[in-house]
Amino acid sequence: MTNGTKTKLKISPCDVKKGVAKVNKGETPFEAMINPSGYKYSSSIEYSKPDKKAMGAGIEKKFSRAKPDKVEFKELILDGTGVVDNGGKAVKDQIALLRKVAYDYKGSGHEPPVVEVSWGTLLIQARLDSLNIDYTLFKPSGEPLRAKLSLTFFEYKSTEETYQEVAQQSPDLTHLVAVKAGDTLPMLCFQIYQDSSHYLAVARLNNLRQFRNLQPGQVLRFPPLV
Repeated sequence: MTNGTKTKLKISPCDVKKGVAKVNKGETPFEAMINPSGYKYSSSIEYSKPDKKAMGAGIEKKFSRAKPDKVEFKELILDGTGVVDNGGKAVKDQIALLRKVAYDYKGSGHEPPVVEVSWGTLLIQARLDSLNIDYTLFKPSGEPLRAKLSLTFFEYKSTEETYQEVAQQSPDLTHLVAVKAGDTLPMLCFQIYQDSSHYLAVARLNNLRQFRNLQPGQVLRFPPLV
């Protein structure tokens, strides 16, 4: 509640340019007509599996990465009975708008769109992971009058943001490295692994045919040592 005005859950479409997502104010957002009773926000960390060759108890797992945060809405009600003022929008039209904003592929990237999910203190840029619709009331014709939605979103982070968050010192982590002018693959392997001899394996992993001619700006993946 802000100044007596009810704040509705809003899912806004975003444009992504050079890895930065911004709300597209020219597109119509999806707004919940009835706010959910709550939501679940999850953060989790991934650890690498212990070396199978290692023996003994109490082997410590190594930090791998922080997974994208997850937001779940389990009961989002859409109503077309007229009991709740929804501006005359039918349930099927509300679902169509939600799918357009958060589900349908856009452009040539063939990826789910990035959206901004906002409600009160919740504000996250994310991609839809799952959408489940439970239709609970119908007209005699079979057209739905009420539906209950379950939505799950995963936080969106660009490659650049992911790269910046990865520590660059430990060979136990997967690294994303942006190539700079003058960089060579053996040199980068030495910086990360303290051993330049891994450059052929890294070249194969990144599908590099001309690994001697790295291009500034390209992002390479350096896996953990096993």
